[in-house]
Amino acid sequence: MNDKLIILLVSLLYFSPAIYQLFLLLKERKDENRELLKKLLQFSKYSFLILIFTSIVFGILSHTNFLNYEKPLTFDKYDQITFQNFRGLEFFKKSLYGNERFAYVVTSIDSDIDDNSVTVQSLFHPSRSFVYKKNTNSKELLNHEKYHIKITELFARKAKEKISDLNTFDKDKIEEIIREVKTKERTFQKEYDYNTFHSYVLSEQKRYEKEVDSLLTLLNKYKKPKITINDKN
Repeated sequence: MNDKLIILLVSLLYFSPAIYQLFLLLKERKDENRELLKKLLQFSKYSFLILIFTSIVFGILSHTNFLNYEKPLTFDKYDQITFQNFRGLEFFKKSLYGNERFAYVVTSIDSDIDDNSVTVQSLFHPSRSFVYKKNTNSKELLNHEKYHIKITELFARKAKEKISDLNTFDKDKIEEIIREVKTKERTFQKEYDYNTFHSYVLSEQKRYEKEVDSLLTLLNKYKKPKITINDKN
């Protein structure tokens, strides 16, 4: 069932007693009902505030599971990552085309621009990443999700390569490079999922693995997060 429809039905069920009582009071329209109507409206107001607060809490936990939080991991922790690190919550559990062998990983490119240096690194967010079943033993699925992490690292290195080619320290240019690389990284991630059909097309999965590993090796000199820019003029 659609998530929005479920939320709507739960909300209607939650407010149904108040709505019913309000209907009865409005129907009778007697003077003695005014006080009851006032109390009912006050109850509805507080109920609505509770519902809003609950929705905010659910929204926050859906984005980042602070109840089982693990800080973002840098790429040097790559080999240690398993599905046990996928700590995100999905209150309305989905499946992928009816298959419960499903997960998603959240990564990002983090950057910090200093006076004459730039730090760019890829991050894996455990408490925002989700796996349908924590006890899944699918090595293929885990491998597919972990290559999303490698792809993010690849584009972080591409950003550092472009930044290191700058003749002078130009903050605006650096920020532009990082923005462009992030856009290209997101596009590549979508193509990777589409072409591999989320790991189900083995030939495409292996092709991407070979390509990503090869490019990472070529950019191995940009493995360290920090790039120092010395003016060359």
